[in-house]
Parts: sequence; C-alpha cells; structure tokens
Amino acid sequence: MRRVICVFLPTWPTDRWRRRSGGPSPDEPLVAAAQEGPRRVLSAVDRAARGLGLRPGLAVAQAQAMVPGLTVIAADPEGDAAALARLAAWCLAYAPLVAPDPPDGIWIDSAGAAHLHGGEAALLGHLRRRLGRAGIRVRAAVADTPGAAWAATRCLGPEIVLPPGRQRDALLALPLWALRLDRDTVSGLGQLGLTRIGHLLDQPSGPLRLRFGEEPARRLDQAFGHAPEPLAYLAPPVEHAVRLAFPEPIGAPETLARVTGRLAAMLAANLTRHGLGARRLDLVFRRVDGLDQSVSIGTARPSRDPRHLARLLSERLSHIDPGHGLDEAR
Repeated sequence: MRRVICVFLPTWPTDRWRRRSGGPSPDEPLVAAAQEGPRRVLSAVDRAARGLGLRPGLAVAQAQAMVPGLTVIAADPEGDAAALARLAAWCLAYAPLVAPDPPDGIWIDSAGAAHLHGGEAALLGHLRRRLGRAGIRVRAAVADTPGAAWAATRCLGPEIVLPPGRQRDALLALPLWALRLDRDTVSGLGQLGLTRIGHLLDQPSGPLRLRFGEEPARRLDQAFGHAPEPLAYLAPPVEHAVRLAFPEPIGAPETLARVTGRLAAMLAANLTRHGLGARRLDLVFRRVDGLDQSVSIGTARPSRDPRHLARLLSERLSHIDPGHGLDEAR
C-alpha cells in the first residue's frame, strides 16, 4: 500500500533568509515582498508577522504602517525553489522516493522505508526535529495518498499520521481548498453552498463538471485514492545501481521474487568488483500507470551476498502493490 508523507514548510522563504543572514530573531516579524503590477506586496510572512495580522497580498506600505520598523526583504522565488530541491535531495536519507512540491513542500513515499526509522510516527518526529533545529518551521503528515497528506498538514495539525484506509473519514469535514482547488473554483462552489469536501460527495458529477470542469472530481478522486497521482521523484545520486525493464508488465509474487533475486545478483557482482558491501538497499518498481513502489532494507554490516540481500528484500515484497502491472525494477 502506498504511504505518502507531505512535508509543509509554511514559512520557507523567511526561514531560508534567516538561516543565510543570521537574523532577525524569530520573535521579530519578517516579511518578503515582490512587485505585483504597480504595487509592492507581501509574498511571504513569518509566524511573528502573521500574529500581527500581516498576510501575503497585503501592500508593503500598509504592512509598514501596521508594524513600524518591520523588516522587509526582497522575494527570491528562484532561490527558494533551488534550495527546496536541495532540501528534497537531503530527504533521500529517509526514503528513495522523494519529490519537491514547490513552492513550500516536499513529498516522501515512505511505504517501504518507514520501518528503517522506527515507523511512520518516529520518522515524522525525527524529520521535524532535525529541520526545527536548523531553524525551519515544519508541518508533516502521512496518509495513503498525496492529496490526503497535503490536506492533513494544513488542516489537522503539525504532525499527523492518518491510519491506512482512514483518509476518507479525516477529509470529509475539511474545507474545499484542502483539495488543492484554485480560489475561483472554491468561491464558485461556495456560492452553491458547497464548502466542505464531504459536500462534493452528495452532488451529481455531471452538473459540477459542466460548470467547474474536471478539476474538482479529479482532486477528490486523487485524495480518496480512486485515481492515481504520480509524482516526479528525484533520481538518487547512487554510484551502484542496477536496472531491469520488462517487455510485458509483471505482477505475480513469484515473478517479483525472481526479479529481486536477479537484481541482487547483478548488484552483488558490481559491489564485488569494487570491493564494497551494502548497508542500505532501495528496490523500486515502476507501475504502468506511472506510480513508483519501493521497499528498503538495512543491514547491520556491509554485505554483498546476493542470497542474503535477495532474502531481505523478498521479505518486504508484500508492500508492493503492482496495480495493473510493473514495467521496470531498479
């Protein structure tokens, strides 16, 4: 079963600036500003500034009138995006499937790797503590789908584990914007009295599609796991990797076990040539619908015994959901 962590960095631009400049202190309000037509407006605000009533979109002149002595920095969206990609690469220490979600998020598919960190709750806690010590404010949630995890980070709490199969119950009462719908769509649905995710379930899909297009139904299906949502995962910078592509999709458990054994033998030969052993292995299968499925193992000592590595990986193959078939393994 897929399990996806959404890492949400609600004050990423100001946190990044503080890390680079060393100030001001977190108790002093800090905002970033960008040119929007003829106006200079706030593009990001930190926690202290939000507590004083400042919000993105507010004119800088008005913000300075509300908070005398306010520290205003120039927005740097390109720098923020590049730094977010680097932070996403750092998160590969937690799982092999990681993707940045600009402008302020990161996806981590933890289904086959959470056990290496003591489970999902322990992984979330460790991640938040490490980033918190670096001065980065973090909210994180794990759920069966990216959409459910995204909603949970923003609506349910700073550290949320939605049990497998339970995202529907958690999402029904949340506001419609938690489906990642644009502002105009949320406003239009609100005019019809539809303000919660659960309200969409009671409506015939035809009229909604005619008025608002496919997006509300698509996002609803993705959040509940009825439609796939592939993510653009980073390619881990590994020196020792092997890959098999299949002319026809595979999915039978015994076939996955044979493929795993073959990959382990190929990798072991590679490691032997370099005089190395593995402490962690990530096995990733690509589904025909574009979704990746992965499992990870760790060893107490470096190993290049193909039977040992294949056995450890095969013990975790039950976590792989082949869907309509798998066309690649690496």
